[in-house]
Amino acid sequence: MVTAIVIPIICLYFFWLTKKEMREGYAKWRSLADVSEEAIISGEVVHLSESRQRYNYSRYVHVLELTVQTKGFKHSNIKKITPIMNNTSIPSVRIGDPVHLYGNWKDDFFQVGRIQIVNSKKEP
Repeated sequence: MVTAIVIPIICLYFFWLTKKEMREGYAKWRSLADVSEEAIISGEVVHLSESRQRYNYSRYVHVLELTVQTKGFKHSNIKKITPIMNNTSIPSVRIGDPVHLYGNWKDDFFQVGRIQIVNSKKEP
C-alpha cells in the first residue's frame, strides 16, 4: 500500500526536477547570443576558424574564432559563439575584412556580441 503511493510521488518529483533542469539549460544555451557590448576591437581579420561544437545533449553552438590585427597589436583570443537554432544567421567574415567587434572580455578571451564589417572603399 505504501509503495503504491510513494513510488509515483518519487517518479513525479524526478520528472519535475528533470524538466526544471532542462528549462535552465535551454535558458543558458539561448543566452549565449546575448553579449553585453562593453568594449570594441577594430582592425583587420588576419585569421579565422569556424567550428560546430556540442553544447549540451542535442544543442549545438557555432564558434567563430578570429585573429584581428589592430594598430600595432594582434588580438588572437576572440570568439563569436552563436547557438544554432532554426532561424540562426551565422556571420560571414573573410580574411582581410576591416571589422569592428563589439563585446566584452570574459575570462581569457574576448566574447563578441556583434560584428560590423566596415566598408573601406575610398573614392578619389
